[in-house]
Amino acid sequence: MNLYFLMTALFVAMAGLMAADAALTSFTLIPWFNGLRWLRVHFITLGAITEMVFGLLPAIIAIQVGLPRPKFRWDIWLTLNIGLLTLLVGIPIVNQALIFTGGTLVFIATTLLIVQLYEMKVSRPVAVADNGRSHNGRKFYIVGLSYFLLGIIVGTGLWLGWSSWLRIAVPVEVHIHANNWGFLTMVFAGMIVDMYPVWAKRPLAWPRSITPIFWMLTIGALGLVIGPWVKSNWFSVPGIILFLSATIWLLLNVIKPLWGDKEAWTHPGLWHIVTAYWWILAPVLVAPLIILNVPGFPGVGIEQNAPQALVYGWVLQFGYAFIPYFFYRMFLPNEPAQLGGSWFSLVTVNLGGFFLWASIFLTAYQGILHGTAYVLWTLSIIPIVLSLWQIMRRGLATMDTGEILLEGSSAGN
Repeated sequence: MNLYFLMTALFVAMAGLMAADAALTSFTLIPWFNGLRWLRVHFITLGAITEMVFGLLPAIIAIQVGLPRPKFRWDIWLTLNIGLLTLLVGIPIVNQALIFTGGTLVFIATTLLIVQLYEMKVSRPVAVADNGRSHNGRKFYIVGLSYFLLGIIVGTGLWLGWSSWLRIAVPVEVHIHANNWGFLTMVFAGMIVDMYPVWAKRPLAWPRSITPIFWMLTIGALGLVIGPWVKSNWFSVPGIILFLSATIWLLLNVIKPLWGDKEAWTHPGLWHIVTAYWWILAPVLVAPLIILNVPGFPGVGIEQNAPQALVYGWVLQFGYAFIPYFFYRMFLPNEPAQLGGSWFSLVTVNLGGFFLWASIFLTAYQGILHGTAYVLWTLSIIPIVLSLWQIMRRGLATMDTGEILLEGSSAGN
């Protein structure tokens, strides 16, 4: 039993409760509590997505490079989860000792995972695969987790006054960029590269483009981290250009092979993946206007609120598709796995992003629009949580030996 999956389901449910809390706070029905703004997004980024990533990456790489399924690493699981729980206690009450302890433990767990992935050597030629898959995801994961280490250092330092001796000009922005443009972007790109042939049952449009996309994302994310670190557009602008170009190129790799396949577009899971990327492109597209200080443009409002739309609209929505898919692979390996999500979750999660962005520009109605966004995000999470619960319940009910294999010829292939 992969305990990361159980923790993922728990954090997804908690993310829904936190979205409901944010809605009630915006409508002034309950008071605002210090630290909860950060806690809400961390239930998704540090919680649900990180748990899933830690549980999946060793198994995905093992399958792709022809290694036996790796053993469950209790040292990594315990270090990660004790660290996360410590942070979830320390952040709302702004306790520096707990935040430092939690951040240190998550840093150690991430380092151990990077070492584990690095040591998983290829046992067969990467360029020649018997199933036609592209075996390039491993480098994406290692670089992404390396950015996560940087994000942990900067994020922990936000509460401990490290920014001054690290000489970080805009520490919050550096933390967000390291985790979003670095960690999550690279890991999600690696998952698309590795799993797209399984989800879509066809290769990416241009498999040879994966290497340049990797380097463009890596260097672009570096520019987006260094830019606010030294407060210089000489790094931010090239970073935006590289990152935006690579992301669009990756999306075209996903969309082009399915363009004329009407049946493929009848499933909301694919739409979740594609539309999720709009919410990562939106802040990148408006970034030049913020950098140029365009008069009348609400740059401060975007910097304060866009990360919420980014986390719920992109990170969580991407999770709506791939988390249920891997739950099927884990708990119901003898049934065809499919991308998660529903038309209801697709509409509500994207409407939530629209209302959040509208609240930035329509300041007279900001409270109502902001609250409505979180109501819609709460509603969008409900069917996903119910789906995960049903998959787990059915899987646990039919479990005979207590061990469920991730890979199998009938598991979604």
